[in-house]
Amino acid sequence: MQKKSFWEQYKMPILLLGGIAIGALIGIVAPGFGTKLKPLGDIFLNLMFTIVVPLVFASIASAVGAMANMKRLGKILGSTVLTFLVTGAFAGVCVLIWVNIFNPSAGTNLQMGEAEMSEMQSAGDMIVGALTVSDFSQLLSKSNMLPLIIFSMIFGFCVSSCGGEESAMGKWLASLNNVIMKFVSVIMMAAPIGLGAYFANLIAVYGPELIGDYGRSMVVYYPLCLLYVVIFFPLYALFAAGKAGLQRMLKYIIAPAITAFATQSSAATLPVSKEACNNIGVPEDVSDLVLPMGCTMHMDGSVLSSIVKIAFLFGVFGMPFTGVDIYAMSIAVSILSAFVLSGAPGGGLVGEMLIVSMFGFPAEAFPLIATLGFLFDPAATCLNASGDTIASMMVTRLVEGRNWLEKSAAKAS
Repeated sequence: MQKKSFWEQYKMPILLLGGIAIGALIGIVAPGFGTKLKPLGDIFLNLMFTIVVPLVFASIASAVGAMANMKRLGKILGSTVLTFLVTGAFAGVCVLIWVNIFNPSAGTNLQMGEAEMSEMQSAGDMIVGALTVSDFSQLLSKSNMLPLIIFSMIFGFCVSSCGGEESAMGKWLASLNNVIMKFVSVIMMAAPIGLGAYFANLIAVYGPELIGDYGRSMVVYYPLCLLYVVIFFPLYALFAAGKAGLQRMLKYIIAPAITAFATQSSAATLPVSKEACNNIGVPEDVSDLVLPMGCTMHMDGSVLSSIVKIAFLFGVFGMPFTGVDIYAMSIAVSILSAFVLSGAPGGGLVGEMLIVSMFGFPAEAFPLIATLGFLFDPAATCLNASGDTIASMMVTRLVEGRNWLEKSAAKAS
C-alpha cells in the first residue's frame, strides 16, 4: 500500500481546526460580522441533521438484514450494552473522585432566577416515550433516535428472515447505504466553512458569558474531560486492539472529536464517526449498530457533566455532597439524564430538569444548571461522540477476538 503524506492523512482535521480557529477569531475580533455568518453555520448543521435519520435507518437495517447469523447480532448487541455500562461506570467513579477534590461551586456568587418546572412524567411514561413513538412519521425526527434504532433493527431482522442481503430489499438497502455515505462525503466538503461560521456566531453571542461566576465550574469540568481522554481513551484503545489500536485511534479520532465539539451534537457527528470507524478497520456491521446506539446510550461526557452539575447545586444550596446513597443516586440520575439528550444540541434541558426534580432542588436551581449545561455541552458532546468510535473498537474486540485489527488490515491490503 502506498504511504500517504502527512497532509493526506490529516487534511480533514487540519481543515476543521483551521475553520474553527478562524471562526473563533472572527467572533472575538468582529462579533457583529460573526453573527452575520450564522446562516452559513445553520445550513451546514441542517444538512448534517437531515442525513442522520436515513443514515441510521439504512446502516442498521442493511447491517442486520445482511446477517445470516443471528447469533452474531446478539453478540454485538450484548457487547455494546456491556461496553456502554462499563465505560459509563468508569466515568461516574472518575468524576465523583474529582468533584470531591475540586469543589465546582467554591467561590461562586450566583443570582438565582425563577423558572417554572414542567410536570414530570411517570417512570412508565418515560420508558414508553424513550423506546417507542405513536406514529410512523415521528420516526423521521432526529428527536426520536432510540425508537428509530429499534424500528430499524426489527426491519433488518425481517429482511434477514425474507432472503437477507440477496433479496431485492437487501440489495436495495445496501445500495441506499452506499448512496447515503457518498452524500455524507459531499456534505463534509463544506465542513470547515460551516463549522467556522457556526463557531464565529457562537463566540460572538456567548463569549462574554464564558467567564465570570461560572468560571470555577468550567475550570473544574474541562480539565476533568481532558484527564478522562488522556487516561481512559488510550486504555480503551489498548484493550480493543493493543498498540496498533491505540495508533489507529489517535490517527482517526480527531475529526469526530472536532466535529462534535463544534456542533455540540452527537447526531451531527454520526456520519464523521462512521467514516472514522471505516478508516480504523471496524467491521461495518459493528459500527452500523454501535454508532447509532451510542448517540443516545453512550454518554460518558454527559455523565461527567451531570455529576459536576449535581455537585455544583449541592454546594450552592449548602448541602453536603457525601454518602454512598447520594453517589449512587448521582450516577443513576446522570445516566438517565444523559439518556434523554437524544443527540440534539442543547437537548440537555430535559435532563437538567430531571436532576432538579429527582434531588428535590427548588425551581430556582434549574436556570443555574441550564447555563452550566450550555457551557459544558461542547466538551461533553466531544467525549460522547468520539467515545462512540472507541466503543466500536471495543465491541469488535469482544465479538471477533484480539486479532481483529490484523485481520482487517490483511483484508484491506
